Amino acid sequence: MDSYSDSVALNEEIAREISEINLAYILLAQKMVKQDKAASMIRLGIGSKLADMLANMTITQIIKLSNSKFLIFSPRLNEEASIHAVGNDEKDPALQRAHMSILMAGNHLAAKN
Repeated sequence: MDSYSDSVALNEEIAREISEINLAYILLAQKMVKQDKAASMIRLGIGSKLADMLANMTITQIIKLSNSKFLIFSPRLNEEASIHAVGNDEKDPALQRAHMSILMAGNHLAAKN
């Protein structure tokens, strides 16, 4: 195989993996919203309208949405403080989880305003 064929194969593999991530994420998000809408909104960093949309999506809609070559949802750990809070081994695990929860809740409130 030449490098072009290798590149095409790699891009196809990445697209399949992105689709799988999207599908897993959307299915989990839907399950969370159906189980506890308020908690899932905070955990997922989404608003009420999106939570309702996720809860009401059919499997056909979910599969169609997940087949994008782009990640549907972006990581919430997009700031150094958030990443440090997760990766800091110096803190007690319970304190680390509490710190992360505060950061995520703050991000959720900031996104709503």
